[in-house]
Amino acid sequence: MRTQVGIIGAGPAGLLLAHLLHLRGIESVVLETRSREDVEGTIRAGVLEQGTVDLLTDTGVGARLHREGHQHNGIELRFDGRGHRIDFAELTGRAVTVYPQHEVLKDLIARRLADGGEIRFGATVTAVEGITTETPVIRFTDADGTSGLLRCELILGGDGSRTVTRALIPEATVRTDHFRQYPFAWFGILAEAPPSSDELIYANHANGFALISTRTPTVQRHYLQVDPSDTVEDWSDDRIWHELHTRVDGEGAEIKDGTIFAKTVLGFRSFVCEPMQYGRLFLAGDAAHTVPPTGAKGLNLAVADVYVLAQAMERYFRTGATDGLDAYTATALPRVWRAQHFSWWMTSMLHRMPDATGFDHKRQLAELDTVTRSAAGRALLAENYVGAPLY
Repeated sequence: MRTQVGIIGAGPAGLLLAHLLHLRGIESVVLETRSREDVEGTIRAGVLEQGTVDLLTDTGVGARLHREGHQHNGIELRFDGRGHRIDFAELTGRAVTVYPQHEVLKDLIARRLADGGEIRFGATVTAVEGITTETPVIRFTDADGTSGLLRCELILGGDGSRTVTRALIPEATVRTDHFRQYPFAWFGILAEAPPSSDELIYANHANGFALISTRTPTVQRHYLQVDPSDTVEDWSDDRIWHELHTRVDGEGAEIKDGTIFAKTVLGFRSFVCEPMQYGRLFLAGDAAHTVPPTGAKGLNLAVADVYVLAQAMERYFRTGATDGLDAYTATALPRVWRAQHFSWWMTSMLHRMPDATGFDHKRQLAELDTVTRSAAGRALLAENYVGAPLY
C-alpha cells in the first residue's frame, strides 16, 4: 500500500487529521489496533472548547454535535457550602459544549467512511521504519493475521497515551519526557437520574473533590476524588451517594440520586514529550501529552495539534516547503504548556492532597475566594476554560 500520510491510531487526533487532509485533497490511511465497535464504545467524557466546536462545524462534522450536545455558558465552583458561578458568556463571549468524546469519534468515523477514506480496524503496527528518510514504512498485521506494509511520506503517531510511536524518538539524545503523577484518582459513575445542575459543578470539600456533570437529561456523570489504590468494589452505591451529598449539597445545590450502572477508577498524571516530532514522524494528542481531566483539555489539545499539522502538511504537499513541519513542535508546544498549567492549577486548587494540613486547606479556600471574588480572577479562569481560538 502507498499513501501520502500514514496515521497510527483512530482517536481524536488521527481521525480529525485524516478528515482535514481529505478536505485539502491529501490522501491518508488510518491504522487502528481496536475494532470499530471498541473505538466507538469506549465511553469518555467530552467538554469541547469553542474553537473545537467551530472547527468541527466548519468542516462538516458538527451537525449531530449541535443537535445532541449541551452548550454551557459557565461552571460553578463550590466551597464552604456555597456556589460561585463563572459566567463564560459574560466574561469571554464564548462557551463550551458538553458532547462525549466517543460521540465525536462516531461522527468522524462515519464521515471518513462516507468520503471513501480508509480506516483499517484491527490493524496492529509491528514496526515503523525509515522515519529519518524520505520514504518511511509502517509494517502491520491485519485482524485476520495478514501482514501488511504501508509506504508513506509522513507519519502521525496518534495512538494515545499507551503509544508505541513515541518510543521511536530516541530518548537519550533527542526526547525529553516531563512527567508528574498525582497522589489521588477519580471514581467515576454513570447513573440513571435527573440532572443535579444545568452546568458542571466543581466542588472543593475537606473529604476531597467532586465533579457533577450531565450526559443526557436522564443520564448523569459524576466523579469523586479517591485514593489511587481504591477499586470499584470498595465503593457501594450507598457510599457513593452519601459522599456526593456530603461534598456537594448546600446552599443552592442538592445531588439527585438514581441507579448507578457504570463505575470506573481513573488515574491522574501530567505528561509532555519534547519534541513532538522526529524526522517524518509527528506526535499528536495523548501520544505527545496528557493532562488531568480537571481542566477539560485532553481532546481539545489533540484538535489544536492536528489543526497545526494539517496546515503544515498541506503546505508541504503543495509546495514542497518544510518550514511548517519543521516548526510544528515550536508552534504547538506553547499551547500544550498553557493547558498543562491550567489543568495543574484547577487540580491543585480543588483537590485535597493526602498530606494536606489545616493550613493547606485554609489557603486553598482563600485561593478559591480570591479567584471567584475578583473579576480578573474569574476572567482568567473563564478564558482558559473556553480556550483560545484556533483561527
